[in-house]
Amino acid sequence: MRFPLILWALVALAGCQKPAPKAPEPANETASAPEAGPVKGVDRSHHGQPAPDAVFKNPDGGDISIARFKGVPVLVNLWASWCAPCVKELPKLDKLAAAHRDDGQLGVIAVSQDSGPHASVQAFLAKLKIQDLGAYQDDRMALSGALGPDTVLPTSILYDADGNEVWRYVGDLDWTSAEAAKLLAEAGAAAKPR
Repeated sequence: MRFPLILWALVALAGCQKPAPKAPEPANETASAPEAGPVKGVDRSHHGQPAPDAVFKNPDGGDISIARFKGVPVLVNLWASWCAPCVKELPKLDKLAAAHRDDGQLGVIAVSQDSGPHASVQAFLAKLKIQDLGAYQDDRMALSGALGPDTVLPTSILYDADGNEVWRYVGDLDWTSAEAAKLLAEAGAAAKPR
């Protein structure tokens, strides 16, 4: 009984993060002391790169890629049900998605990295009462793999209307905050939190 408890504690301490070779810049744009592993905040090192053409599952279980959203800025969030910061962030992403549901100014998709059946992602979102984020799933890790080995969970990537990366945000963020609105405006997306 003691071994599983110790193993669980180690997994909990590790969280959802894995060491990354390059730390992103802090969200407030000021330098911070180096830390072990990724630093929560904005990473602009991939600015201007086109979205990968990796295929993942749409809410109906069919194939989709980020190219489907070309013509509107889109915020892509990578998450998993076993990642506590990811789960904490989902309700705020849901509110952001609800605020932009019909305006065509910003697409918000949260892509699960869970490898289980697609129905389990749908059930997990329903349990959390997530109503405006569809059950997108990257069960083969095609999207996260194409984004690079330094991608940790949660990570959100903002693409402009042409499908080019604006920035990545490593870690969870209150997507209804003034900080988030300022970041989203960089792609011409007007943030309208509820």
